[in-house]
Amino acid sequence: MRAGAGLSTVPDGRAAADEASLAASQGLGGASASLAVVVASPHHAPRAREVLDAVHETARPEALIGCVAEAVVGGPREVEDEPAVSVWLASFPAPVRTFHMTFVRTGSGGVLAGWRFEDDPAPAPPVHLMIVDPFTFPADLLLEHLNRSVPGALVVGGLASGASHPGETVLFRDREVLHEGAVGARLPDGVRVRTLVSQGCRPIGRSYVVTRARDNLLLELGGRPALERLQETVGSLTVPDRELVSGGLHLGRVIDEYKAEHGMGDFLVRAVVGADPRTGAVAVGDLLEVGQTVQFHVRDAATADEELRSLLQREASALPGRPAAALLFTCNGRGSRMFGVPDHDARLVSQYLAGAPLAGFFCAGELGPIGGRNFLHGFTASVAVFVDDEAPEGRPVEGSEGAGRTPRAAGPRPPTS
Repeated sequence: MRAGAGLSTVPDGRAAADEASLAASQGLGGASASLAVVVASPHHAPRAREVLDAVHETARPEALIGCVAEAVVGGPREVEDEPAVSVWLASFPAPVRTFHMTFVRTGSGGVLAGWRFEDDPAPAPPVHLMIVDPFTFPADLLLEHLNRSVPGALVVGGLASGASHPGETVLFRDREVLHEGAVGARLPDGVRVRTLVSQGCRPIGRSYVVTRARDNLLLELGGRPALERLQETVGSLTVPDRELVSGGLHLGRVIDEYKAEHGMGDFLVRAVVGADPRTGAVAVGDLLEVGQTVQFHVRDAATADEELRSLLQREASALPGRPAAALLFTCNGRGSRMFGVPDHDARLVSQYLAGAPLAGFFCAGELGPIGGRNFLHGFTASVAVFVDDEAPEGRPVEGSEGAGRTPRAAGPRPPTS
């Protein structure tokens, strides 16, 4: 495959889309664009149609998905507070199919309409890119359905973060501007995509087996009330870690129960949302079952940095070919809010993947697989890495400046908060 990415911070939306499209097209070497992924900042939402039209006029992609998002990723940059348009183009050996899904409410609940994953005739489960309106489409229900009915199918993407009220979300699908549902792209068979999800959490204390649970209530851990176990865990921590607990506590559920030891990356992490001193129950943002192994977690910038570096290094060293391109879906709670400096996640992805064309956006929730199952996450960085099997095998390392660097239009740097 061939790919390119361009970023423009020109204030005019049409001009920015044109400039970013031209930069991205340089990476295709004259090949036609099978797929475009387009992200615009909220500054351009009123003129979203012009942004979309400019991409089609300049890059002429056969298929397109995208959205308006709170912040825009292009190459090693994360533009958080300025006008920006990011365009990512890829040329594949076969066509890309795009779709628009909606959630139709019924008397018994609702129906996911517009695309049936289970009808796909592919010999191997395909990869789908998806961008979701958080107000109108239940991404978690879709992922649960896929895990149950289409095992092996992978979904990578995020919830659009460019709106604060229902009806304000802007999604792009081919030549359409949409305001509800979800848009997606079914990638062609044979396109090699590897995924990673960095949750940015660190386990604390010891792990426990769930001995009593009801729905999202954790009642007993190792035969004792869950709140008692939590209090024991917090009591054993250092002062800095106790401060992290006061800022937000999480619970990690082990993905692979057969591993002898568990560390960062081995858990599906969910927020602890409350506790009841009367019953000793702890409420978690997930459904829990007896027999699961869990461990409390804390999140901080140092842990998030360490885990993302570790996962990227492992992924880069395991690639069967050179990284041809990547897409980054990172939480809007990360960025300069978490790390104190701009460009953290995008810069690391670009470094470890040798400057492969990169685009993406800040999400209101991230979609990515862990342990072969699809989940909706928060505070994570979800990365899709496209592998070029035809290129000579490479082993990119941190800080390398490979020939695949993403071209970008000139513009001011985002402010450091």
